[in-house]
Amino acid sequence: MKELATLLLKSLSTTPDNVVVNETVEENRVFLSTQVDAADKGKVIGKDGCIIKAVRTVLTAAATNQDKKVTLKLEDK
Repeated sequence: MKELATLLLKSLSTTPDNVVVNETVEENRVFLSTQVDAADKGKVIGKDGCIIKAVRTVLTAAATNQDKKVTLKLEDK
């Protein structure tokens, strides 16, 4: 999950080197905590949150194939 989230967020970011994704796994749940550059935060979230929702949808679909649930949280740097 971490690799997929990193790939998606880096492709959206203008400074991909500043994208940090931390993963915590508990049984069948995966928690992803992400940080992006302040200048890229609006781009990653998108208008009305549509971009970050799409990223979450892709991650949920990938997690479903592995019988897991995923939570993605965008944090301040």
